[in-house]
Amino acid sequence: MTTYVYETIPQKVGEKPRYHEIKQSMSDAPLTKHPETGQPIRRVVLGGFGVLPSGKSGGDDTSPGNSCCGPSCGCH
Repeated sequence: MTTYVYETIPQKVGEKPRYHEIKQSMSDAPLTKHPETGQPIRRVVLGGFGVLPSGKSGGDDTSPGNSCCGPSCGCH
């Protein structure tokens, strides 16, 4: 089971969304209503940070100069 973050969809002007963590199988469709309250909800997509190896298998070399990105991204 995976834990997904959902937010309520505000129904009134000025109403703030409330956030919920809901466990679901990855194969389940996103919920449209909160299972307990029936309020309309939507799944929140959260970003992550991943490091890709630069031409090496394993990719654990984080020493200076072995960054995964090129000089155009500003990390060198």
